[in-house]
Amino acid sequence: MNLLQSLVPSLGRSGGQARPEGSLANADLGPTVRPAYTLKETDDAFGATLYLPGVTKEGLDIDAENGVLTVVGRRSWKQPESWTSLYRESSDATFVLSLRLDLSIDVDKVHAELNDGVLRLSLPKSEALKPRKIAVT
Repeated sequence: MNLLQSLVPSLGRSGGQARPEGSLANADLGPTVRPAYTLKETDDAFGATLYLPGVTKEGLDIDAENGVLTVVGRRSWKQPESWTSLYRESSDATFVLSLRLDLSIDVDKVHAELNDGVLRLSLPKSEALKPRKIAVT
């Protein structure tokens, strides 16, 4: 072990390859990692925030198929050949996250917004499943 390796903590990274279940399943994604994300719920919708550093709109694929929402983010920055990295906190692996959707999500109204590597998804609930006030006559 060299001095740099002894000073830098080793981070547990999965060496496995996560594969989405939708139409992107057959794509050659290479090594993948699951992005950090949070999920929230309101009466009207679910919200997901995914942290995808280095991913631009051009490198982002979002697919909803067969009850699975799949997000694939590819980083656009490549290290110049003249550089030598001593240590990197993150790898160049592709981000992949697959979330199973239940029937309460209205897939046609899903909204996505990417800003500075943070993807915000709004997953509206189906109108039939929203709570309603019933008037008594």
